[in-house]
Amino acid sequence: MINPVHRVPIVIAAASFLLAGCGAGAETDRLGTGVGGPSARPDVVTLDPASAASPDAAPQDLPGLGPKTRAAIPARSRQAVVVTGRDKDSPQSTVVLYERTKDGWRAGPSLPAHNALKGWSEHHHGGDLRSPIGVFSLTDAGGLRPDPGTRLPYDRSSGFVSPGTGFEGESLSGSFDYVVAINYNRKPGTSPLDWTRPMGADRGGGIWLHVDHGGPTHGCVSLREDDLKHLMRALDPDRRPVVVMGDAASLAH
Repeated sequence: MINPVHRVPIVIAAASFLLAGCGAGAETDRLGTGVGGPSARPDVVTLDPASAASPDAAPQDLPGLGPKTRAAIPARSRQAVVVTGRDKDSPQSTVVLYERTKDGWRAGPSLPAHNALKGWSEHHHGGDLRSPIGVFSLTDAGGLRPDPGTRLPYDRSSGFVSPGTGFEGESLSGSFDYVVAINYNRKPGTSPLDWTRPMGADRGGGIWLHVDHGGPTHGCVSLREDDLKHLMRALDPDRRPVVVMGDAASLAH
């Protein structure tokens, strides 16, 4: 079993990825499984199912998702981070954490976010500057700074660096202070720095939720630091969290 706190990052293999900013994406390597369960933390934020809203306020189905997208969400998943892009070619999106309760799905706040420069792709390849569309599990986290209180295994490492500037000239410094690995073309249960690519390097990888730097990404989804830290504290591996991501029209299929 992998130690949930102290893991050996694959810094050499990850170097080319880190110099390129956030990952280069790919499409549907869906739903890996997690490894191990770190101990509970007293400072973790959770949404209590017992305090769920009434059925009128908690829809049975996730809003904005069509039957094909909903069918890709495992029945055992009780947390869904829904990333909805403005349109197929837009780098702007919103993020909402939903918790499945006995009355349906309960929504958290809507958070502003960025995705890849050129928008979204159903068949992403490394370097196309589009974020992958799909449903992917969330099992591992890490960052340059200390664990913010997540229950996901957390790898703190100096390998989480983001030198240079973004597409709009903004500094990338601090972008990888906190990250959650999206299980697209990666091996679940490993550090986000693990360079294993089950579908091959040409299909991209290194797709993360990370700290927003004020502009589009290479393939990741970025949120304001406080929003990301709150989300990381809310994610619970026992609730089998997934991210559902894509432009609004694609998610409606």
